[in-house]
Amino acid sequence: MTRTPPSARATTRRTRRLLVVGLTGVIAAITAALAYQATKSSPSSSLSASSARSLSSSPSPSSSPSLSSSPSSPSASSSPSSPSASSASSASSAASPPHTHRSEHRGALGKAGGVVPDGVTVFDDATPAVANLDPDLLMALRRAATAAADDGVEFYVNSGWRSPEYQNQLLREAVAKYGSEKEAARWVATAQTSPHVSGDAVDIGRSDATAWLSKHGAEYGLCQIYRNEPWHYELRADASDRDCPRMYADPTQDPRMQH
Repeated sequence: MTRTPPSARATTRRTRRLLVVGLTGVIAAITAALAYQATKSSPSSSLSASSARSLSSSPSPSSSPSLSSSPSSPSASSSPSSPSASSASSASSAASPPHTHRSEHRGALGKAGGVVPDGVTVFDDATPAVANLDPDLLMALRRAATAAADDGVEFYVNSGWRSPEYQNQLLREAVAKYGSEKEAARWVATAQTSPHVSGDAVDIGRSDATAWLSKHGAEYGLCQIYRNEPWHYELRADASDRDCPRMYADPTQDPRMQH
């Protein structure tokens, strides 16, 4: 058996101690480096947390005022409508001439000139547009309205007697609306020819009333005169015996309008 000399054993122990010291130093250095990195990165982490809190407390896009509550952009409101929309608008305009619009009731001529407030019936003697109608026409209207009331129908007046000034105003509005005197004449007559000015015509409001008159009006001498105006009624006294005369397509076909 070979023995290790004492000097060799001493050398081995010193080597081990050096290795332990060296490893301890390396571990300490690594620990210090990690601690330094942690200290260096902590401000940024704090900043990130602060930024996150700041962002979370700031208004989000979803909490801002809705675009739908803001006025429409000019480009959207001024964009041309589709052909079908234009056609529907034209049809609607053709079916509602200027003198049936309630906005006219705020006109400068007022009630005394023939403007009719909302809710006026054929029994309202306080409204000149009703009170100034031809007495025979008014009597026929009230007789018919009394009978219609049994069917739950009430006769409201959209227009009746009109002053010449009011008639001229309506004609000017019709020309502006339809673009020409020729087209306007299909809806509004001149003050010289209009039966409204003479008190011989009435425009009845609401479709249930005009439907009732279309069916029963002749019994009271009340006739629709123009096919394009289902609201316009005049007195034809012999209609109860001979029925109403054939309707004109529109006022331009009426010989009375040619003067």
